[in-house]
Amino acid sequence: MAYFTTRPETGRHFLHIPGPTNVPDRVLRALDNAPMDHRGPDFGVMMLQIFTKLQKLFQTNSHVLVFPGSGTGSWEAGLVNTLSPGDTVLLCRTGQFAALWIDMAKKLQLNVEIIETDWRHGADIDAISAALEADKAHRIKAVAVVHNETSTGCMTHIADVRAALDGAKHPALLMVDTVSGIGALDYQHDAWGVDVTIAGSQKGMMMPPGLGFNAVSAKALEASKTATLPRAYWHWQPMIAINKEGYFPSTPATNLLYALDTGLDMLFAEGLENVFARHQRFAEATRRAVAAWGCETQCADPRAASGVVTTVRVPEGHSADALRKVILEKFDLSLGNGLGPLAGKVFRIAHMGNLSPLQLVGVIGGVEMGLRAAGVPHREGGVQAAMGYLGGN
Repeated sequence: MAYFTTRPETGRHFLHIPGPTNVPDRVLRALDNAPMDHRGPDFGVMMLQIFTKLQKLFQTNSHVLVFPGSGTGSWEAGLVNTLSPGDTVLLCRTGQFAALWIDMAKKLQLNVEIIETDWRHGADIDAISAALEADKAHRIKAVAVVHNETSTGCMTHIADVRAALDGAKHPALLMVDTVSGIGALDYQHDAWGVDVTIAGSQKGMMMPPGLGFNAVSAKALEASKTATLPRAYWHWQPMIAINKEGYFPSTPATNLLYALDTGLDMLFAEGLENVFARHQRFAEATRRAVAAWGCETQCADPRAASGVVTTVRVPEGHSADALRKVILEKFDLSLGNGLGPLAGKVFRIAHMGNLSPLQLVGVIGGVEMGLRAAGVPHREGGVQAAMGYLGGN
């Protein structure tokens, strides 16, 4: 059953916004179990196993904390546990989600130093290096970066940000939003020297929205001892203390944890390296389709091109929202809209999570038919370009 739709139901709806993503049937079945006693012994055993799996996914030996909440809540948890009012945070405005993170930091009475970008590249590593080199007094307490900016389809290579911090011999914490990266793109919390990793359940982890994550380093935990921003629900220390036994200080989202357990098992059954390779293969197929149409991607740097979403610019004089409306009404395919200054100028094709080559071909076919139906100038052959690539790879 499709909820609140006025469209006839003919086959399965194609959901290809950059989150929430398609939820696999196995994960849906896991949700459909009775809640258990979250203070009982079975729950503790389950959670200890889940914590171990999360460490494997985040590639860390440190704590991975799970909150009932969204990625936005995870942003707040990362900030309030490590910083004090008036502390300076260095942020690159690489897209809409970086901009929202900046707004949150300001509301929390933090001083935000902003590096602007053109929203067509990842974070400006040279500018980060210069800001850190110039900060001889070490006013900057944290550098915060979005790993995969779904509004633009641009990635930032986190190892490069760590290299900038190390090159400047700067002690600032490194905070990374990988809400749309974890479970789909290679992410190495420990190896990249990340102090606070922020993530959510509804994208590469193949779950409904509702769980937020913080992976925290020993350095971040030490910073939390002197941080003075107010925190209650998001407080790490009570969570860590009781997580050791597999429990939570407040009522957990039990059924979402069932789904998390199943989703993690599916990722590991495929093999993380295979998961990452699949997403890169689908991203390349999508970009080849866009090039065949004669369209332009929002991401102008091939090295920064996202493995999970492709943001496509529509020609001047045409509305991306009108195109999306045609595609939804005619072909029952949902695509992401443009956000912030990109509203009406771009549409976003998500190719993340539980996705097969045949599904991707269907998505690209829906977009190509929609371009024709909406009268948007383009060349034919996007589907053939994608199939040619997928068939040979």
